[in-house]
Amino acid sequence: MKTNTSHLNNRSSRRNAFSVRSLAIAAVIGICGVAGSAAVYAQATAGKIFGTAPAGETIYAKSVTTGFKRHVQADSKGRYSIGALPVGVYTVTLEKDGNPIEKHPNVGVIVGRGVKVDFADSAAKE
Repeated sequence: MKTNTSHLNNRSSRRNAFSVRSLAIAAVIGICGVAGSAAVYAQATAGKIFGTAPAGETIYAKSVTTGFKRHVQADSKGRYSIGALPVGVYTVTLEKDGNPIEKHPNVGVIVGRGVKVDFADSAAKE
């Protein structure tokens, strides 16, 4: 007596296709989850310093404890923003032609918050 096994092969083939598809979907979800959590982690451990300064001048933020340093230039309206700063205490310095002309020491950066630091020589006042 001959047994018909073709339906078993079809069932096995469909099961394998389903497994491959399921793994692919799980991989995509996993990758998206990791990428999303990295963005959340960055937001959850950093803050920013923003304010006004003379247009085109350079503003530095330097961590008092670690020495971490980041700088930006004020835009044409005299606004600046230094984002993704690790939490801590910073000295914020306005430089003109490479020379410091005004400093704000002990600026505390808090998780997920912005701290406003304006410079007196700023042409842009709100």
